[in-house]
Amino acid sequence: MKRVPSGILPLVSVDRNASLALHRQIYDSFRAAILDGRLHPGQRIPSTRVLASEIGVSRFPVLSAYDQLLAEGYIESRVGAGTVVCASLPEQLMSSRAERTGPASVRSGPRRVADRCRLLPRRQAIPWMIHRGPFRVGQIAGDQFPHQIWLSLLTRRGRAVRAETLHYGDLKGSPALRQAIANHLKVARSVRCDPEQVLIVNGSQQALEISARVLLNPGDRVWVEDPSYRLARDVFTVNGCRMVPVPVDEEGLEVRAGIKTGRAARAVFVTPSHQFPLGVTMSASRRLQLVDWAQNSGSWILEDDYDSEFRYESQPIASLQGLDPNSRVIYIGTFSKILFPSLRLGYLVVPPDLIDRFHVMRRVMDLGMPTLSQEVLADFIDQGHYARHIRRMRVHYGENRRVLAESLVKTFGSKLQLIGDEAGVHLTVMLANGYNDEEISQRAVREGLSLWPLSRLYVKNPRQGFILGFGGATAKQIPQAVRKLHKLLSKSETRPAQA
Repeated sequence: MKRVPSGILPLVSVDRNASLALHRQIYDSFRAAILDGRLHPGQRIPSTRVLASEIGVSRFPVLSAYDQLLAEGYIESRVGAGTVVCASLPEQLMSSRAERTGPASVRSGPRRVADRCRLLPRRQAIPWMIHRGPFRVGQIAGDQFPHQIWLSLLTRRGRAVRAETLHYGDLKGSPALRQAIANHLKVARSVRCDPEQVLIVNGSQQALEISARVLLNPGDRVWVEDPSYRLARDVFTVNGCRMVPVPVDEEGLEVRAGIKTGRAARAVFVTPSHQFPLGVTMSASRRLQLVDWAQNSGSWILEDDYDSEFRYESQPIASLQGLDPNSRVIYIGTFSKILFPSLRLGYLVVPPDLIDRFHVMRRVMDLGMPTLSQEVLADFIDQGHYARHIRRMRVHYGENRRVLAESLVKTFGSKLQLIGDEAGVHLTVMLANGYNDEEISQRAVREGLSLWPLSRLYVKNPRQGFILGFGGATAKQIPQAVRKLHKLLSKSETRPAQA
């Protein structure tokens, strides 16, 4: 049996008809790979015997090339580790690498990109999104996750892997997981669905992207809550849609305002159970108005139900999809808030007549999610661990939420307005006039806090405030974090906020 290379094999080009000796050709290939950065310091390379076999030459020219590389300090021999690229390349070699990898002085022509790329803002490092201190939005209590149960299920499934299970799975998702999700949604969220309507995706962001591609054309008008989740708006922007910002008040999306400014919109994106970022719950009358508008106008409702399982003052609110008798709602869910974000599993519940359309569009984007993680999650749900975890986390997050709300009231009194603390894993505080939430958020990072400025999420008439996540902090950390927030606001200059 042919020996498999123990190190990474770079592209070594040898030509027996060339005038240059074979050992020199091998030497040049390795030297170029090291200088170009294709082989990095400390990286293992194949033995002389293996390399000679791979490129079809005798071992002698390979030995000569390696000896030369070793003498010049490009590679080194380590006991027990074989031959590796030298960990400390000479300074002159690094200069040579910079010259080789620097910007080309001559370009072949214009470097065009699609127009849709120019519609999106440039990627930038946002301090409060990088820092993982108290109040970071989107963090979960990872230490509360039942790791041992998950590991046990993963181990059992891993041991049962067969050759056929390593191939592509069902593009719609694991049948077992789709069945488990459908069963859960019918009971817990009053969603009308069967497993065939469930499509497993890579989180809610991909769910929204697929929905936009299937349902919307460039130029179509879309209602978006104002304020709303920025990445959701980016989906509509890159698909060429025209957004109609619709205000949100204490009852949720102001449906009458949407009808007044954009009656003929093709779709609406809404977070009715726990509006992001304000956290309010859409009232029953508003829900019925929205469903009625969608039916009369032939429009679609994209319902993002991202953290509806966590409600503290009452039982979870039924989904908007369950109120819709005409299948105008596309229901979007995710496991990122309930389990953990890196799982990267979400789902869509699609009206029966649109299943084929969504299936075809999904196939264009990717060929499905990893089967193993889907099967483990299906077991986690079917065996009751999921429901127990939700109940346990509802208690845990409820305590964090209580401590945060009480600390804010005790520290600030009536100076801050709290909204949206009845559900989810974040609440929002409104600032009085004169504060600049973005400026304060930048300074907060230096104090170990992650404050998401509310004003950045508005399309029109931005209000100053912060979105405070309480999922990743502990009840002991929260009071101290609130005191730091109070200190920051006390030192802030009361300059006019930027629009």
